[in-house]
Amino acid sequence: MNELSLDAAQRIIADALVASRDAGYKPMAVAVVDKAGHLKAFAREDGASMFRSDIALAKAWGVVGMGVSSRQLAQRAADNPNFFVSLAATSQGRFLAQTGAVPIRTPEGELLGAVGASGGTGDEDEQVCIAGVRAAGLRFD
Repeated sequence: MNELSLDAAQRIIADALVASRDAGYKPMAVAVVDKAGHLKAFAREDGASMFRSDIALAKAWGVVGMGVSSRQLAQRAADNPNFFVSLAATSQGRFLAQTGAVPIRTPEGELLGAVGASGGTGDEDEQVCIAGVRAAGLRFD
């Protein structure tokens, strides 16, 4: 497997949203991008605010661009804010270093894409992304 299938992307989203509802989180938006940063699948729950879509996508886009979780990106941004402001500017705002997105990897570790969520806290967003990736039988580390 060297490409993220549409079926896998849709399953990740469906299972992430189930995890969110089971946990009682606010309405979410979840975006899955492939390894080139192209949107593969997306869902926005009823009641999710208007910014959720763009935030979920920007989190996922940043992860696939840097190859690490958005939690790691947020930590790096705290240490080097000028670099991360520059990344956001050069990507026309598509890059967001905020907790709530994880890489999607094959069981062998090959990067396939990323999933980002927005609607809860960064920790909640990250938890639902991890749940979706796990349910698809893929790695998020």
